[in-house]
Amino acid sequence: MATRINPEDRYEAIRMTADMRRENLSPQAAAMRIRRAEIRDQDTILALVHELALYEKLSGEVEANAESLGQALFCPDPKVFCDLVEEAGEIVGFSVWFYTFSTFKGRHGIWLEDLYIQPAHRGHGLGKALLVGLAQRCAAENLGRLEWSVLDWNTPSIGFYQHIGARLMDQWTNCRLDGAALTQLAAL
Repeated sequence: MATRINPEDRYEAIRMTADMRRENLSPQAAAMRIRRAEIRDQDTILALVHELALYEKLSGEVEANAESLGQALFCPDPKVFCDLVEEAGEIVGFSVWFYTFSTFKGRHGIWLEDLYIQPAHRGHGLGKALLVGLAQRCAAENLGRLEWSVLDWNTPSIGFYQHIGARLMDQWTNCRLDGAALTQLAAL
């Protein structure tokens, strides 16, 4: 069984891969850097979360603040992780992910909670680079799958995901308990 790799090792591998393929990259992608988020980034991450929520027409859903993100991402034993993508030294996107487990596969996987690239920086290969990094982590750690959900109206993202080989799981419906419903169930 493969062991989890040090996150910093993965970022170095991505930098080396980008260096080797630099001639095949757009000028923007050649100047990109993917790195693990640090506590100093929590305000920027929160701003990106708000941008994503606005794009997804879910602004009213955001309850997170910089402190809650910092506690989740930068505690001694985090359960969720954040990768940032920089272009010319500026943070322009992020991915938030965590480990899952498939009883059918008998292996862990990764759930991509959020992937966001600022509109002015889309089409430069940055979102794909974040996904490649997660796919490389899956391969290195012998993880069974990389999964995420996408809003059904978000056709640009759906097209992009299908282009990179993702298949849509139309036979599944997401379920969620939160707020009063979660409280009521917990009280039984």
